[in-house]
Amino acid sequence: MRKSIMMLVILMMTAINLNAQDNVGRPIGKNNIKLKSDLLTPEALWAMGRIGGYAASPDGSKIVYNVAYYSVKENKSHHVLYIMDANGQNQKLLTTSSKSETDAAWINNGSKIAFLRDGQVWSMNPDGTNCKQLTNDETGIDGFKFSPDEQHIILIKQLPYHESIKKNPDDLPKATGRLVTDLNYRHWDEYVESIPHPFLADVRADGSINEGYDIMKDEPYECPVKPFGGIEQLDWSKDSKSIAYTSRKKTGVAYAISTDTDIYLYNIETKQTKNLCKGDKKFDIKVDASKSLRNQAVNSQEMKAYNMGYDQNPKFSPDGKYVAWLSMERDGYESDRQRLCVYELATGQKRYVTESFDSNVDDFCWSDNKEALIYFIGVWHATENLYSINWKGEVKLLTNFWADFGSLQMMNNGKQILVERHSYMEPADLYVITPIKKKTRKKEAAVGAEIEIKQLTFENKHILDQLTPGQVRQKWVKTTDGKEMLYWVILPPHFDENKKYPTLLFCEGGPQSPVSQFWSYRWNFMIMASQGYVVIAPNRRGLPGFGSEWCEQISGDWTGQCMRDYLTAIDDAANTLPYVDKDRLGAVGASFGGFSVYYLAGHHDKRFKCFIAHDGAFNLQSMYTDTEEVWFSNWEYDDAYWNKDQTANAKKTYENSPHLFVDKWDTPILCIHGEKDYRINANQGFGAFNAARLRGIPAELLIFPDENHWVLKPQNGILWQRTFFNWLDKWLK
Repeated sequence: MRKSIMMLVILMMTAINLNAQDNVGRPIGKNNIKLKSDLLTPEALWAMGRIGGYAASPDGSKIVYNVAYYSVKENKSHHVLYIMDANGQNQKLLTTSSKSETDAAWINNGSKIAFLRDGQVWSMNPDGTNCKQLTNDETGIDGFKFSPDEQHIILIKQLPYHESIKKNPDDLPKATGRLVTDLNYRHWDEYVESIPHPFLADVRADGSINEGYDIMKDEPYECPVKPFGGIEQLDWSKDSKSIAYTSRKKTGVAYAISTDTDIYLYNIETKQTKNLCKGDKKFDIKVDASKSLRNQAVNSQEMKAYNMGYDQNPKFSPDGKYVAWLSMERDGYESDRQRLCVYELATGQKRYVTESFDSNVDDFCWSDNKEALIYFIGVWHATENLYSINWKGEVKLLTNFWADFGSLQMMNNGKQILVERHSYMEPADLYVITPIKKKTRKKEAAVGAEIEIKQLTFENKHILDQLTPGQVRQKWVKTTDGKEMLYWVILPPHFDENKKYPTLLFCEGGPQSPVSQFWSYRWNFMIMASQGYVVIAPNRRGLPGFGSEWCEQISGDWTGQCMRDYLTAIDDAANTLPYVDKDRLGAVGASFGGFSVYYLAGHHDKRFKCFIAHDGAFNLQSMYTDTEEVWFSNWEYDDAYWNKDQTANAKKTYENSPHLFVDKWDTPILCIHGEKDYRINANQGFGAFNAARLRGIPAELLIFPDENHWVLKPQNGILWQRTFFNWLDKWLK
C-alpha cells in the first residue's frame, strides 16, 4: 500500500525492568529501562515509545505531541500527550488518566489544547489542568477540526451503511449472517457496515459543542475515504466560511474499480457544494469492470483535465486565495505519480506545480517565504527529503539526509517547519526546520545552505544509548537491461570486514512503495542486522524515486524485470561483497514482497537456503476476485482471468503466477498471514503452505486470526519476530 498509516506506538515488558511501566503501558521512569545486551532485540524494539500526531501553538512557542505505548501483559495500547517548548526543552507529560488521549490541537489562541478521549472532544490548559469534556455525542467522534474563528468545528462520525450489506431484520437481533448485494462489502479489515461523514457543529460561548448536522446528508459516500483517510482530508478556509473535503462519490462495483476521489468545497452559509476537480460536469462513461481502466475512455486525454485519479488532503493558502491538494492523474491507478495541484478560488484555474519533480509529493505545507510557494517531502534515490517549489515550478532540494521525513506543519507564523524524521537506525523523533531567507543568510554559511535543522525530541534515547547500531551503505549495480540500480546494504553491529555473514534479500511490497530510510516495528533492518544478518534491500523496478518510467515498468510485468533486478542485487552482493556468505542466503518480504518470495521459490536456481513470505499473493487467478480493491488487480494484471481477449501482459501475468511453479520448489519456506487481511486474503497463505507440505518441503505457517495486512497487537508482534528469526536461524546459521 502506498498510503501510509500512523504506526502504532508500543511498549514491551519483556527484557526490560518491569518496574518501568504501569498496567496501562505508560512509562514511569525511562531511566529504569535496562537492556540485556547492546544488540536490538524484539523486546527492546517494542519497548520504544512511538511518536504520533503533533501540533505547534499559534505563536510557535510550544509543541504538543502524542506518544503511544503498549503493554504486552495487558496486550493493549495507551496514548498520552506531552508538551514541550519549541526548542525541545521542558518536556512534560500532560495526560495521566487511564484513557487514551490523541489528536491534540491548539484552540483559544493557544490558551487551550483540544484533544480526543474516549470518542469525545475535550479541552485542557497547556499545563494539563482543567480538563473539560466539550462534546457529549452518542455516536462518538473519530476526528475533529476547529474553524479558524473557532465558532464552528468539523466532527467525523461513523454512520450505519447498508448499500452493499443489507440490514438484518429487527426481529433477528442475534443473527450474524450478512446479505451482500454488491461489491464494496468489505475493505481492508472490516465489513463495510458503517462509513465516516463530516458533521458541522457550533461551538457555544462556554466552549461546549452541539451534535451538528451532516454536510453530506443522505449521500452514501465516505469522507474521509477509507481505509486510511483521517482529518487531513478536510480543511477550513481562512475566513471560516467554507470546508474543502475529500470524497469518492461512488458505490458498489463503481467504487471497487475506481480511485477517482475529488475535492469538494462546501459553503457553510449557503450549504451548497462545489466539485473543484470536475466543476459542474457530469460524466456517465461506460467502462468494462473486468479490464484495466488504463486504456478506457475514462482515462482519455480529454478527461485528464477533470482529475480522474486520487485527489486528497486539501490545504488552504495563508492568504485564503488558493487551495492545494495531492493529485493523481489516472483513474484506477492507486500508485500513479502524486502531484501538487494548486487551485485558484477566484478563477477556478488549476496548476500542477511539481511537474518537474518526477516522483511523488507525499505531504506539503504552504510557505510565507517569497522564495518558496510550498514546502513538500518526496522520495528521490531512496531517501525522503524536504523540497521547496515556487510559482515557476522550480524545485529546490533543501535537505539531503540518509533519512525519511514525515508529515509537515508550519509553525511560528510560517517561519519554521515542524516535521518528524526517522531512518534505518533511528526511530521517529520531532525536528524543527528553519528555512533561511537570502537576506538573512550568514556569509559563513555553506554554499547552497537553505535550512537550519534542530532535533526536538529524543523519545528513545534511553534505549538507543544502550545499543550498538549497525552500518548502512549504498551500492549501485548495472541491471540486466543496462540500467543503474541502487541497493542498500545494512551491516550488523560490531561488523567485521573479515567475517562472512548470512545475508537476506529484502523484497519490498506495494508493489510501488519506496525502499527509502523507513523505520518499521516489524520489517526493521536494524533488528535484522542485530541478529547477525547482512540485509540487501534493492530499489528494483517499480519503485518511486527513480523517475516515472522506472516506477511504472512493473505494472503488467510482475515476474519480469523486477525479479531480474532482485537477483542482480543479491548476485552482485554475493560476488563483490566479501562479507556476504553466498552459501547462506535467504529471501524475505511482505505483500508484493511476499508474492516475490513465492515466485522466487520456483525460480532461484538454488541461490537461497530459506524463504519467508508474509501476506503475499500466491495464486493470481484467485487473487483477482479475492481482493476488495478491484482497481488494484485490474491495473496490475490488465484483465480478469476469464476474458478471452486478454492483453499480452495479462496472459504473461496469469501464466507466471507462483502457484504454477510449485513443482520447482525445493527450499524451506515460512508462510505468514492475517485472516482479517481482505486485500490479500488468507487463502493465499494457506495455499502456499499446503502446497509446500504436499510437496514434502519443510514449511511452517504462522496464521493470525485477528490481524489484517499488518501485525498490530503486541503479543502477536513478539510472536512474529520470534518466529521470523527462529526460522532464519534454523536454516542460515
